[in-house]
Amino acid sequence: MAKEKKGKNEDKKAKLAAKKAKQANKAEKKAKSKASKLEGSDAEDVDLDAVLEEYRRQQEQFLKITETVCDGPPKPRSASCFLASPCDRNNLLLFGGEYFNGALAQFYNDLHIYYIDRDEWRCVTSPNAPLPRSGHAWTRASNPGHVYLFGGEFSSPKQGTFHHYSDFWRLEPATREWTKIECKGKTPPARSGHRMTYWKQYIILFGGFQDTSNQTKYLSDLWIYDTQNFSWYSPTLPPAQLKPDARSSFTFLPHEQGAVLYGGYSRVKATVAANKKARGSAQGSKNILRPMIHEDCFFLRMSPAPEGSPSTAPPVVRWERRKKPANAPKPQRAGTTMTYHKGRGILFGGVHDVEQSEDGMDSEFFRELFAWNIERNRFFPMTLRKPRQQKKAAASSEHRGGGGRRGRAQDREEELLKQLAALQTGASLDDADDTDTERKQPEGPEEDEKPTREMPVSMEFPHPRFNAQLAVQDDVLYIYGGTFEQKDREFTFDDLHAVDLGKMDGCKEIFNRPVEDWIESESEDDDDEEDEEEDGSEDEEGDIDEDQKHRLYTPSQRKKKQDVAMAEETASTVSTVDSSVDDDDDTETAATSVDDGLPHPRPFESRRDFFARTSNEWQEIFLDSLRYTNVQPESFPTKEIKAKAFELSEEKWWDCREEITALEEEQEAAGITEVVSLAERGDAGPKRR
Repeated sequence: MAKEKKGKNEDKKAKLAAKKAKQANKAEKKAKSKASKLEGSDAEDVDLDAVLEEYRRQQEQFLKITETVCDGPPKPRSASCFLASPCDRNNLLLFGGEYFNGALAQFYNDLHIYYIDRDEWRCVTSPNAPLPRSGHAWTRASNPGHVYLFGGEFSSPKQGTFHHYSDFWRLEPATREWTKIECKGKTPPARSGHRMTYWKQYIILFGGFQDTSNQTKYLSDLWIYDTQNFSWYSPTLPPAQLKPDARSSFTFLPHEQGAVLYGGYSRVKATVAANKKARGSAQGSKNILRPMIHEDCFFLRMSPAPEGSPSTAPPVVRWERRKKPANAPKPQRAGTTMTYHKGRGILFGGVHDVEQSEDGMDSEFFRELFAWNIERNRFFPMTLRKPRQQKKAAASSEHRGGGGRRGRAQDREEELLKQLAALQTGASLDDADDTDTERKQPEGPEEDEKPTREMPVSMEFPHPRFNAQLAVQDDVLYIYGGTFEQKDREFTFDDLHAVDLGKMDGCKEIFNRPVEDWIESESEDDDDEEDEEEDGSEDEEGDIDEDQKHRLYTPSQRKKKQDVAMAEETASTVSTVDSSVDDDDDTETAATSVDDGLPHPRPFESRRDFFARTSNEWQEIFLDSLRYTNVQPESFPTKEIKAKAFELSEEKWWDCREEITALEEEQEAAGITEVVSLAERGDAGPKRR
């Protein structure tokens, strides 16, 4: 027994030693890779201004607007803009978007045109075009020759820093020419996820979101642009008037008397119990941001300015709350998209999130198609149906010997065709029965055209997804792209489908390309290793099922882990900087160098905002300086430490003022109003934008 017990103790010691060695190797590996990670992080080596300037420089190399035939469809992307050309019934327009492969994000500013009759994609290059972006919005105008675009966002490749645009553009689809519109007076602030529509001579913009350093701020402001007087106007609404709450990703459709708004997504503040024991006490509660899917409906009633008003007077607007639409899709879903078609909205897709715990979330994706009758305020499901049984009818007619009125009409048509062919060939009508009635194909340029490609037709709608792009041209609905999540992967669909809304006789697949370049992130691998170690320690005490050793996360939760890891690494790096902030020479060096290891202010950031964002880092810097001079930090009260930290941050802010002002002027010229770091964001959750 003693030997057996001694053997068990030795085995346990060996396991503990192996575990300690593994942890030491992991710590060493993490320390070695920290420098390389920091070098590759967006916070250190990516200058968004330089990136955008390079885009601008490359764009200026195009001396004129060119349109070239593409070898295939555009690169896969999400959060792009898709629109049926208002001046050419044969064209579909696609602009911008982003693609994320699990490690890097790429943004686009290319304008692609799909020629429906030729089944051909063309790419337009221009010396003057909006910079790369996603999450922007555009709409046609009452004047069919123009399309208007506003806002959007752009980020560094690893999505560590990003900003929103506030620029306004006009596209002439006929000439493919972009024009940046500069307006005097107040203009809409920068945003993404907003929606735009039109009424008479006006462009209407509502909602969206802004990412600040602390959280995502959803907007509820209304803006109207006069295309004749070239000015923006934000109407002042009565405080007591009901109006839509702040939101993004909603439906905004045109109407003869204004516009109609439905649905959307936002995140609202909520108070929950911190734990079950303290559920009844206020001390045991905490504030969180909870996802909210809006299902309400509003009508924006617009009327021209009263008689006698100046010609530049804006229209009179009023929000009217409508009843909740009848027969709305269930369960409630985010990421649905809708397009306008003959007084109704066509809705497709969406996702419904079921929160199970803090570490996991289950999502259900949809691919149903609904029609929303705007006047009746009711949804109707749309289903595909097989073509009418023409073969059976033909077989029945043949069985009856071609009898009946329809059969006699067909025989008469065949006889007339034979007589016409005989006259064209110069033969007599007596020889008409022997004349070939096959129609000759017209000669000419059609010989050079490529043959029509056979496209597969399915009796099912495309794969379930959310945030797909929709457009209707000539009563045909086109469904482009979208996003789907499965376990820890995020799929960006690269496909285009067409559905005839009149016949509903199938879903035609114009193209469909698989995307298989997803890259697992390093933080994900680290999480897996930690999970393995935790499970391994539990195995020493009891057996654990192997299937429980790996937990799967949704992309939103994975993004949260990446942001937290990046923030921790940045904070730990800053806290180890050997800097004596009491020395004037060091302060001067910090003022003249951006890469001095100290927190650096951002464009459009006030002194208070700068200190709020970097308070902990400045306190660590001050405490390090005390330790460097052999002063015990414990001798200083907390208030005095914060006061000293604020003085240091304020001095840094003023030292960099000239440099930051120059950056602000450059960014304002490019329509950029704020740069934000995702690593320092305090919120997390699914971005159903």
